[in-house]
Amino acid sequence: MPELRLGRLPKVGVARVTIALPERLKEELDLYAAEHGRLYGPVETTALIPHMLEAFLRSDRGWRSRKAKADGARQRRAPLPGSGANRDDETST
Repeated sequence: MPELRLGRLPKVGVARVTIALPERLKEELDLYAAEHGRLYGPVETTALIPHMLEAFLRSDRGWRSRKAKADGARQRRAPLPGSGANRDDETST
């Protein structure tokens, strides 16, 4: 039988967020959690949701492209270590 896309869940730190879901989506998530639990061991539906969101963000090419551009722009704006006023301080004795 094929593995589920999520696979085993890693241990991670958490931030709590409350969301409202349509009933049909909650039912679908519960079914997914049951199948995931059958393959990998018991798991609460709520434990799967952050990993599903993370997998979605990783698989969204448009998001990854925009994020890479934003990260590149941020890096270009950041001062280089040892540059600016601190550079003079480092070279003077």
